[in-house]
Amino acid sequence: MEHFVIALGWLGTFAPVALGAVGSAIGCSLAGQSACGAMLDVESGYGKFVGLSAMPSSQVIYGIVIMFSLMGVGVSDATAGALFGIGLLTGIALLFSAMYQGQAVAAAISASKNKPEVFGLSIAPAAIVEGFAVFAFVFALVLGASIVA
Repeated sequence: MEHFVIALGWLGTFAPVALGAVGSAIGCSLAGQSACGAMLDVESGYGKFVGLSAMPSSQVIYGIVIMFSLMGVGVSDATAGALFGIGLLTGIALLFSAMYQGQAVAAAISASKNKPEVFGLSIAPAAIVEGFAVFAFVFALVLGASIVA
């Protein structure tokens, strides 16, 4: 049983980066597909679509920082449960945040393709979704720092 608990602690340590990477890949793919479609319909401004489609990649960066922060705690019988809970739940939050941010970016690209003057305002929903990823990131760092072995 002790080995299982330790394994869960390690799973929690690596979950934020793994789940954040999956979410970022899905979100960037959704936004990238929208960017490719928009480039067929406009004569210029391709760079802003491609650049915007990378926006969901930030969640994997948050996951990497959380992983290193949790690794600093050290996995033991005393810390494994907390590491598992913090890491897995934060990873799930990053996964969904990146996926939904990709959808918001795809909608922003579609809107600005048809009406270029709304480009700046159209990315506001994607920025709001990013805020939830930042909340999860900060809470994971604060909770991880409070784990006592």
